[in-house]
Amino acid sequence: MRILIDIGHPAHIHYFKLLAKYFIKKNDIVLFVTRDKEVTIDLLKHYKFNYINIGKPFKSTTGKLFGLFWFSLRLGFIALKYKPDIYLNSTFYCSFIGRVFGRPVIGIDDTFYKQAYVLSKYLYSAIITGDYPHPNLNKKEISVAAYQELLYLHPNYFTPDKKVLNELGLNENDKYVIIRFVSWQASHDVGHKGMLLENKIRAVKEFQKYAKVFISSESKLPSELETFRIKIVPHHMHDALAFASLVIGESFTMLSEAVILGTPAILVHNTKCYYLTEQKERYGLSFIFTESETDQSKAIGKGIELLNIPNIKEEWQKRRVKMLADKIDYTAFMIWFVENYPKSHRIIKDNPDYQYKFK
Repeated sequence: MRILIDIGHPAHIHYFKLLAKYFIKKNDIVLFVTRDKEVTIDLLKHYKFNYINIGKPFKSTTGKLFGLFWFSLRLGFIALKYKPDIYLNSTFYCSFIGRVFGRPVIGIDDTFYKQAYVLSKYLYSAIITGDYPHPNLNKKEISVAAYQELLYLHPNYFTPDKKVLNELGLNENDKYVIIRFVSWQASHDVGHKGMLLENKIRAVKEFQKYAKVFISSESKLPSELETFRIKIVPHHMHDALAFASLVIGESFTMLSEAVILGTPAILVHNTKCYYLTEQKERYGLSFIFTESETDQSKAIGKGIELLNIPNIKEEWQKRRVKMLADKIDYTAFMIWFVENYPKSHRIIKDNPDYQYKFK
């Protein structure tokens, strides 16, 4: 089998890395196609995946529109040469080119933005989502009891390594906070501003009273905050999240990663995040605030409150165990689904409970 996996964001590498390793071990051919965003190239090199970099993402609105044509064209030429049997991921370029060449396109989605509906309706062969309450995409949707972060952080595959504490210059009992800021340059980020600079600075000053503070940021930080930037190799970030006392910020993915690992998480964002909402309401693992100035202050206050709760990590681990008991092994499911497609598609449509074979 020849599999093409298109990468739109560094997290996509994690989504598919275990699946890719499985098929590579079987001597199937797996090719990653990527844009050069953040740490994508570093991660692909670290995992020794075969990849083609088709350029940096465009930042302006005009550039993004041109990018739809340019990246699709480049991916089309790659597909002509590589001749994939199946395409994986949730990007326009991948789904469009897959359909042009008449090959199955399997996507995953957890954002439910308008473009996801359009892609799934017209371009995807199947789109897999979590079964938490969310807008229905269409008849091609398959909902499973999982979060996308479980594709790489399920305890069947991931055990955090305490060596990251040495990399951070910490002792085992030291408290620390990770604050995550995003660039707000994605197409779905129009209209968002995130946390005000003065509140970013205030959050650091307040949290410093109780813990060491590290910042993960997609973009350049002002000089007052740059000294707090976390300095670890990209593939150790999940280890750092696992041992943190608190993770707070503007990123859906990193906050959900923290939750999956049993770390208290606080999101500051105006857009509804369906999986973090379930993690908050069903399992009590996350807290959600809007980008309003009032809510930003409340988020900082909640962070201080959590940092002062004794043995909070032990309590969060209990809640994590409850959450994991409800979920499937998403990677095992995806391997089965891809390896047996299209028969697997018919099986899961006829019997949605078949997914629970993958616990």
